[in-house]
Amino acid sequence: MPKKKTGNSHSTRPVSKRPPAWCKYKPEEVEALVIKLAKEGHAPSKIGTILRDQHSIPLAKPITGKTVTQILKDAKLAPSLPEDLEMLMKKADRLHVHLEKNKKDIHNKKELQTVEAKIRKLSKYYRREGVLPPDWKYKAKTASSF
Repeated sequence: MPKKKTGNSHSTRPVSKRPPAWCKYKPEEVEALVIKLAKEGHAPSKIGTILRDQHSIPLAKPITGKTVTQILKDAKLAPSLPEDLEMLMKKADRLHVHLEKNKKDIHNKKELQTVEAKIRKLSKYYRREGVLPPDWKYKAKTASSF
């Protein structure tokens, strides 16, 4: 009996690079919405979700020609750290706090090692791409400042 594939129910992005015909938003309106949502304190991924669910904008890039993060950079509202790296650092901080209380929890100790390896790998990529400064290093102390 073949092994069952799991986790295959994700949505797929549209094939076309053009905005859909049913989306009547103009690029200026989409950019204004993105900036408004960023000023309310939403993260870039959350902004994309709100645009999709509440405003029926499937993707910002086909309409505006820029991604949500690029729009935020132009408006000087972009976060200092990339969102994926920041979330991993918050997760590592939570694991550090947990391990201080539960010193013998070897499963979460292994999870912390995995998360910190992901942080190092991702930060190496961002340093190479110029998103982070070349001398930026992850330390467990920096994660607790969030």
